Amino acid sequence: MHNEEKVIVLTGGTSGIGRAAAIRLANQGDKVLVTGRRAGPLDETIAEHPNIAGIVADAASTDDARRTIAKAMDLWGRIDALVNTPRRAILPLADTTADRIMDIFSVNVLGPSLLASAALPHLKARRGTIINVSSTFGHRPAAGLSHYAASKAALEHLTRCWALELAPFGIRVNAVAAGPTESGALTGMMGLTQEQAAAVKEQERARIPLGRRGVPHDVAEWIVRLAGSASEWMTGQVVAIDGGLGLA
Repeated sequence: MHNEEKVIVLTGGTSGIGRAAAIRLANQGDKVLVTGRRAGPLDETIAEHPNIAGIVADAASTDDARRTIAKAMDLWGRIDALVNTPRRAILPLADTTADRIMDIFSVNVLGPSLLASAALPHLKARRGTIINVSSTFGHRPAAGLSHYAASKAALEHLTRCWALELAPFGIRVNAVAAGPTESGALTGMMGLTQEQAAAVKEQERARIPLGRRGVPHDVAEWIVRLAGSASEWMTGQVVAIDGGLGLA
């Protein structure tokens, strides 16, 4: 049941899970401000629905976090929810550099922290909610994903700690842990060839008990649920949406 439209700030809304969630939220009447690093993909998401606005921003920048929250307030005067969506990264230990480690943690730990802090006064005013998008690999080890997995483990524990810290203000903090999901990330941000991506997808599919990789809608549905009134007595939880991969 959807009682009133909400104002939602959603990072990484230009592809995959973030884009699917933004469209679903907009379709049910919510106002959604999406962020992305590139104007082109951002414009494509904005064009999907009149309830979607956008801002080019680097989530790991303090100034951009403040600009993002300020834009949502300028547009709609309140913020009911903050959704931090993921970026996957392969980084074998042999290829590790300080800059690459910092880039992963900037996106998956620093960015959500800066945005949550900037949004906090407004979330307090609305008794709002924070939804972090983690990964199966935040609690299940995988070769070649160590720093990504560690960053998601950190995000899951931030979720639990923030839930306790913010409960006195009526703010709920939960996470969805997404399994391998079709998003274009393997050939895009992760830089794999089509052949390498196909091999990774087949390996992942073979390990997933329900027999398929996810699609963005699978995870977006749970972001919508966590942002809504149906989960108003739920906080500090990490919900796995991964076809059973975390059990395998």
